Amino acid sequence: MEPSTATCSELTASLTVERVAVANLPTEWGEFKIAGYRSLISDEEFVVLLKGEMRREVPTLVRIHSQCLTGDVFNSTKCDCGAQLHRTMQMIQDEGRGAVVYQQQEGRGIGILNKIRAYALQDEGADTVEANEQLGLAVDLREYRQCAEILFDLGLCQVRVISNNPLKLRALEAAGLNIVERVSIQVAPTEKAAGYLRTKKEKLGHLL
Repeated sequence: MEPSTATCSELTASLTVERVAVANLPTEWGEFKIAGYRSLISDEEFVVLLKGEMRREVPTLVRIHSQCLTGDVFNSTKCDCGAQLHRTMQMIQDEGRGAVVYQQQEGRGIGILNKIRAYALQDEGADTVEANEQLGLAVDLREYRQCAEILFDLGLCQVRVISNNPLKLRALEAAGLNIVERVSIQVAPTEKAAGYLRTKKEKLGHLL
């Protein structure tokens, strides 16, 4: 996928997302604002956590975080998703500026019920990639263009992306974001997450 040649202003003028509301959100990691967005071309909804002034000329910490009900809410030790989200919030709090776009693409886009079906196959010995393939599902169905559009709407163009996923970085660049830095995110792995992380590195190319 080729990077967009349009300017940030041009990209902002043709958004397919709409901001619905913004409110204050005090958290364990500090004071944030929470914004709700909806897609104008699908039924997808997004949540954004942001802190500080969003300025087009300032390279700003951002993360696109895909919903993980089991990790983010139930603190599953099978993955590092919840720990990454919380580490990101701490990084943004320390920086004083940044944004997390929380996209509702559970299980790399397969949905929570299929994710639980995949978990059952993992209990029998499959890794995360093999489980999706055995279910006849794509390994990763996520799409990031509207996440980039949300960042444009917030007033950002130059970003420092908190991610270990090179495919996500390429997708955001193709959407028109100027990625000035990839910021690695590392959290202490649990014993049960070791295989999950090994698969992400060896089969999905994550920079771990």
